[in-house]
Amino acid sequence: MIQRLLIALLIPAALVAAAPRGQAQRVVKRIASECPMGYIDMGNGKCSALGLMTYTLRPAMGEDCPAGWTDVGGGYCRRD
Repeated sequence: MIQRLLIALLIPAALVAAAPRGQAQRVVKRIASECPMGYIDMGNGKCSALGLMTYTLRPAMGEDCPAGWTDVGGGYCRRD
């Protein structure tokens, strides 16, 4: 009985832990000559938040950021 209860609790917990966390990125490809605000140039063509924070970013693709997104430089928009 206790084993079944334990298994019933552990399986959903494992699925939640293994699920993707949306589109928040700690490391992004450097698109422009500078990194987005809050990211540091790693010198290998990537920008990193050093694990301190994660933002949901998307490339601006040379256009204005859509509603609900903020331009953070480096060719990226961040979700508000």
